[in-house]
Amino acid sequence: MGLQEIAVGGIYLSPLLIYALMGFIATLTVRSLLHWVAGDYALWYEAWFDISLFVIFTAATTFLFTVLLQSP
Repeated sequence: MGLQEIAVGGIYLSPLLIYALMGFIATLTVRSLLHWVAGDYALWYEAWFDISLFVIFTAATTFLFTVLLQSP
């Protein structure tokens, strides 16, 4: 897929939008698992932790789709 625009009905969408959606879903999944395992009291700054998880998962998704799945 890479970092090329995706045409949907004549409208070009950035692939980063799709990668961010994947990162958001992964963040929700990991966050809910952590709250289930560790409880609510384990995280001091929840908002910073959520943003950090989102950035990490979005960057990892972008890396996977652009570098590792790139055709030679």
